[in-house]
Amino acid sequence: MKTKNDLQSTNREELLSSLKNRFEKNMNRHQNLKWDDVQAKLEANPQKLVSLYEMERTGGEPDVVGLDKDKIVFFDCSAESPDGRRSLCYDREALEKRKSAKPKNTAVDLANEMGIDLLTEEEYHSLQNLGAFDQKTSSWLKTPDDVRKLGGAIFGDRRFGRIFIYHNGAESYYAARGFRGSLRV
Repeated sequence: MKTKNDLQSTNREELLSSLKNRFEKNMNRHQNLKWDDVQAKLEANPQKLVSLYEMERTGGEPDVVGLDKDKIVFFDCSAESPDGRRSLCYDREALEKRKSAKPKNTAVDLANEMGIDLLTEEEYHSLQNLGAFDQKTSSWLKTPDDVRKLGGAIFGDRRFGRIFIYHNGAESYYAARGFRGSLRV
């Protein structure tokens, strides 16, 4: 990944153009917000542009989904779990417990490297209120400590017109499971 202030101007302009186009095509996700306000926040926080670039590069299709106090909130809004972030177990502890067939990384570690947070269960439900996501894939979610202490981790998907939150051993990984992230700017 690039360092926090290492986004070339061409990548920056392409990213801002993609974000603006997505913003304008999906106004239902962020009613009462204006692109000029979003762009001004992004330009005042260039390190956040690097995180958004990584979200975009790995297939997340980040978009504005609202405000949290004075922060603009971005979620990964790709139809399916981002394809550049699949086949990952949940966290480092889970990876170290695997005896064989270890995945290349973990959801928690990669999110940290990207400068984003895994969606919480509540955020995942909010995302699903904006459209139909993860109809063929699933996404790891930020797991409550009490579940993680017992060796589990949670994930979400949409099947049969419903949103399901379920569990797996944190060390499991699947080609169709990735993670979705959030970023506050």
